[in-house]
Amino acid sequence: MEQSSKKRKTSTIFDEKPLKKSKKGKREKKDEKDKGKARDSTEFHVVRTSLVVSIAPTFAGNPRAGVEEILDSMVMRYIPALRGVVLSHSNLHFPSKIAVIQADCPFLICPIEFDAAIWSPRVGMKLMGKISLSSPDHVSLLLHRTFNVSIPRHHIPKNEWEFEYGPAENDPEYGAGATTEDTEEGPSKSTEGDVGGKWVHHLTHAKLGDADGYLTFTVIGLTVANEMLSLLGSIQSDPFSPEHLPESGPAAKASPTESELERAEVQNEIQLADDDESDDEDTFKTLGKMSEDAAAQEKARRLAVEKATLAEKEKKQKRKAENGESKKQKRKK
Repeated sequence: MEQSSKKRKTSTIFDEKPLKKSKKGKREKKDEKDKGKARDSTEFHVVRTSLVVSIAPTFAGNPRAGVEEILDSMVMRYIPALRGVVLSHSNLHFPSKIAVIQADCPFLICPIEFDAAIWSPRVGMKLMGKISLSSPDHVSLLLHRTFNVSIPRHHIPKNEWEFEYGPAENDPEYGAGATTEDTEEGPSKSTEGDVGGKWVHHLTHAKLGDADGYLTFTVIGLTVANEMLSLLGSIQSDPFSPEHLPESGPAAKASPTESELERAEVQNEIQLADDDESDDEDTFKTLGKMSEDAAAQEKARRLAVEKATLAEKEKKQKRKAENGESKKQKRKK
């Protein structure tokens, strides 16, 4: 390891691999645009990125273990430089065999490269989530059983859907007598998931979402808080219209308080946890499968690019050989 007294930036920096300069600059720009379109069409993809890290001296004998520990701490966190949530990392590579030690600091500073499978939704995408809570002012969904989605009231069509309040806690039909019947034969499907109320169609009285509670929505916004990413959705036919603005006035003031919404959300979460314990798959397994699929697609894309470059090289070599033979024949003549 080399020791340097010069001051350098020690913050982590993400960089992309620089493209080699060639005469075909226009073609490279078109390829970059096509890659961007392909990435925007899916929420899961794999990104090859580089990072400058500081490895603790305890990992001096095994710097790979120290780097993997740093990368593990990034999993399930939103990384602004990658514009997505890191789901997994693979193919760790050290581009240089030399690390830098600054003055009296014992940490090893070195660049690394790795593949990151990320969840990166974009505004305008249409996704599907499961309804977890319905209230008069918004609908909450769980996307991939992990990420939170909120659909505010002004992004639910007023002329189609209306909110129907659930039974009160002191209602004799849903009181202590009803709970004994539910414990014998299980809760009825009509009241399942409707603790705080539900959104129904004003003509058919059909519940919002499909039979399993899934709802398709359009992403209209992203919110990052505490390194976690949540989405803002809409089920309007034209979600980006300026007509869909938050309501103001007495109707908006009549909405329930935060404490009431928190109680309803806690009750709904408890009920969903009891219902999903038996038959639902593990969340991280499903996310792992999605990241593996994205990695396989990225690998296939890279192989296709490599094949195309090899084919172009072979064509160039053939052309050079043909040009050389033609020049030789001309000289002989």
